[in-house]
Amino acid sequence: MAIINPAATASFAAKAENSRGRLHREHESATRTAFQRDRDRIIHCNAFRRLKYKTQVFVYHEGDYFRTRLTHSLEVAQIARSVARVLGLDEDLAEALALAHDLGHTPFGHAGERALDTCMAEYGGFDHNAQTLRIVTKLEERYAAFDGLNLTWETLEGLVKHNGPVVTAARSADDLPRAIAEYAETQDLELQTYACAEAQVAALADDIAYNNHDIDDGLRAGLFSIEDVLSVPLVGEVFRQAIDENPMIEESRIISEAVRSLIGRMVNDLIGETKKRITATGVETSADVRALDHPIADFSSEMRENDAALKAFLFERMYRHYRVNRMSSKARRIVENLFEILHAEPELLPSEWQSGCDGSKGFKTARRVCDFIAGMTDRFAILEHRRLFDLNAEG
Repeated sequence: MAIINPAATASFAAKAENSRGRLHREHESATRTAFQRDRDRIIHCNAFRRLKYKTQVFVYHEGDYFRTRLTHSLEVAQIARSVARVLGLDEDLAEALALAHDLGHTPFGHAGERALDTCMAEYGGFDHNAQTLRIVTKLEERYAAFDGLNLTWETLEGLVKHNGPVVTAARSADDLPRAIAEYAETQDLELQTYACAEAQVAALADDIAYNNHDIDDGLRAGLFSIEDVLSVPLVGEVFRQAIDENPMIEESRIISEAVRSLIGRMVNDLIGETKKRITATGVETSADVRALDHPIADFSSEMRENDAALKAFLFERMYRHYRVNRMSSKARRIVENLFEILHAEPELLPSEWQSGCDGSKGFKTARRVCDFIAGMTDRFAILEHRRLFDLNAEG
């Protein structure tokens, strides 16, 4: 008998008992819903554990207090779960999507992704969302009966479409990242529609988490100051309030108070705007949510403007800071060097990774090398680069 999640009270929530199921049929669990099993499989997989040493902006050794992909994913999961609970959505599905959304990221954050995309330009490119799908449907090797994690249709759909439809008037199926196009031949994820409400909430929880932890990390790293953020809409207001209400406390606590308050404001705005859209559209089922021509979960227009202003500030003052630029340059060279030598000499790959290659600079070799590099942590990539290029390093 299927286990029903009592927290998913909204009629338009994804219902685990009505899931479209898994590509490979399995017996249902007697103690967990289908979405709870998805979440647990994600937590136990190899790619999730590696997020501990994959960074967002800073390289892993720059400071223990900076976020990693793992701590970021946990923060996203907390926000997504909380919002889903208020809206009557399935918390377990929202949490599963939040925990899995960054599995496909390369070492060294977006710098590593851009470098790997350049390396793969002649072989279909690289996209971290597509790589996440590839990991959970193919690369994880934990089960005797199938490759991947055999997640439910709803979780796979949410991972691919959490930012909206991927087949649109401006983007045909022919323009899809290769991993998504290949999987679409096996299972129809309805790529032209929006995902379920849980996936939309998880995507916005990601926005809330990374905006705020980048403010926190940027301030603590000295890339910009509290005085600098006072000119940013909403952010400045929140920091002024924290300072006025706590005039005698140290700066680190001011930062924590302000960031906590800003997260709360963004969460409340998301909940309020989403409730308005639910009422306006009259959605009654998860299928109704997918059939809309716009997202059911979103920020208000005012919060969208504030969000854009904050992103512009962070782009200029943090992501383009010379210290970050230096790290990005090193990261690019490490990734490019690794790809070049392993693609040309696949016999240098670990034995288990040589399977499936088609010789020096072949297409299949490129895909295999790409998977190998994309799965690396920051510290492993640095070590592997040293092993291959430093004559004094042990191989």
